[in-house]
Amino acid sequence: MSELLTATGLVKRYGGTVALRGIDLTLESGKIYGLLGPNGSGKTTFIKLACGLLTPDKGKIRILGDAPGVETKKVVSYLPENSYLNSWMRVEQIVDMFRDFYEDFDPEAAYRMLEGLGIDKTAKLKNLSKGNKEKVCLILVMSRRAKLYVLDEPIAGVDPATRDYIISTIISNYNPEASVLLSTHLISDIEQVLDEVIFIQNGEITLQKSVDDIREENGKSVDELFREVFRW
Repeated sequence: MSELLTATGLVKRYGGTVALRGIDLTLESGKIYGLLGPNGSGKTTFIKLACGLLTPDKGKIRILGDAPGVETKKVVSYLPENSYLNSWMRVEQIVDMFRDFYEDFDPEAAYRMLEGLGIDKTAKLKNLSKGNKEKVCLILVMSRRAKLYVLDEPIAGVDPATRDYIISTIISNYNPEASVLLSTHLISDIEQVLDEVIFIQNGEITLQKSVDDIREENGKSVDELFREVFRW
């Protein structure tokens, strides 16, 4: 496996608050990673740095050797925690926008998934249920042939059936030579799909280990270890 993302001494501050405290991290291709930590631990800050939406105050982050920017956005497919799509647009208009914007976007795959869910492509986003809006956003992100899929809290605030769909879509649609970085605090719902987990607390990486090693060495699930470490 090759190195896909590397972070070295990564520091990010917001005024007097230190959000990331010298993070060192390597992600390889071909894995599904869980970035796990309580609210305010630094998950979203790290994700925004990886996606080029923030710049570090110290240290560096590289994706396939490049600093986050125009080139890396060609290979990183990002699902933010809050939708940025215009609610007045029809689903098919949003698909067309993604097709025009991303060279690696596969509209046929997007329409195939939309049809499978019975989502009307002529419907306006604002007229869809919360669960279907979440599904549309995920379908758009997963219809790219990216190298790194970055998903920030993709299962928060949706019903269990929608969570199951989101998880199955992640598994069945990402390029097996790519990687997925999935941020969440709902561990039990996604543990079965993870290859490796990264615990983050107070802006520091406290653990990076494979799921199998955690189970063998600790005799417990990732969810159990998470609750023990973070006192949930």
